[in-house]
Amino acid sequence: MKITAAAAIFLVTVGSVFAQRHRVIIDIATPEGQVLKQIEQESDEARKLALLEQFAAQYPKQEGAVWVYEQLVAAYDKASQPDKLLATGEKLLALDPTDVEDAHTCLKVALESKRDPDLVLKWAVVTSEAARKVAQTPKPAEADQVEDWTRRVDFAKQVDIYTEYALYAMAIQTPDPQKKILLGDALERRNPQSQYITQVAEQRFLAYARTGDNAKALAIAEKTIEKDQSNAEMLLAVADGYRAKKQADKVAELTGKAIQIAASKPKPEGVSDADWNAWKTQITGRANYLLGLTYAALENWPQTDQALRSALPGVGNSPDMKAETLFYLGVADYRIAEGGKAELARDAVNFSEQCAAIPGPYQERARANAKAIRTKYKIR
Repeated sequence: MKITAAAAIFLVTVGSVFAQRHRVIIDIATPEGQVLKQIEQESDEARKLALLEQFAAQYPKQEGAVWVYEQLVAAYDKASQPDKLLATGEKLLALDPTDVEDAHTCLKVALESKRDPDLVLKWAVVTSEAARKVAQTPKPAEADQVEDWTRRVDFAKQVDIYTEYALYAMAIQTPDPQKKILLGDALERRNPQSQYITQVAEQRFLAYARTGDNAKALAIAEKTIEKDQSNAEMLLAVADGYRAKKQADKVAELTGKAIQIAASKPKPEGVSDADWNAWKTQITGRANYLLGLTYAALENWPQTDQALRSALPGVGNSPDMKAETLFYLGVADYRIAEGGKAELARDAVNFSEQCAAIPGPYQERARANAKAIRTKYKIR
């Protein structure tokens, strides 16, 4: 029996079994059309999936491929097969770069199922590009199309914001500092005004610090504290920059805020009392260390002595910081002794000798200072 052209063609659109956006003309006079018709009529999900995969393998460049890929993305999502879903999604977006719905699905899978920073980076870009293409489509002239256009444009704008969230969420989840940097930087490039920039700032700051890029860490800290001064570590990073410029008033302001945060900030859930107390001691110690060194550079010895004595309990875990603190305490107390408080000469010796016991650049100078002070003040 001969099949006429009119009888051989069927149209699958939104509202079909799959309720998807793409549509396909099925010509059952062709081998690929016959497979498509089988797919459209098949009610068993496993057999339908097999037919979809068969079509995708045999006819990847046929007109119905984009429709098939869309069905496969939905099927793989339902079957929790993320690798196949993402591979299919890549083919689908290559054919239709405006398929924001399926790009969104792929990004969610990359973030929530795969938890892969590289995949999130990739799909955040692809999805945002699709979303922006849709958001920029002109309003249709036909009145009956305006509602669908409005719905899709609104959805695309929401998806574009979701791409920012995905970059942020992955950045705080991954333990790799290099990946944190890539994700955070990608977020800033995508939208410097994103609501998630401030939320990811601490992660980026710490990641740059851990990789040794102190300049980038400082730049993030400076930008962050313009809007948010609730992060003690960032306050101290910026304070250290002012210390190098001998701006004691700025150092005092920022270190004071860091000390206040350490004293008043509530302990986060899941952190032990011992770890929290250690963090507070470390912040207070580093803040006073920076303040003391600033005063030392200005030869303000009484304030150097006061700040560095307060720093000592919090710098013990860093031999370099402890040595420098002890060295300048020795110098400060010697200068104060020379100014009339001779009783501090003994403290100057004690601090200098403690410094001399720590290998490093201050060791020999501290040893010489201790000997000279002992001689001058006849301390045995």
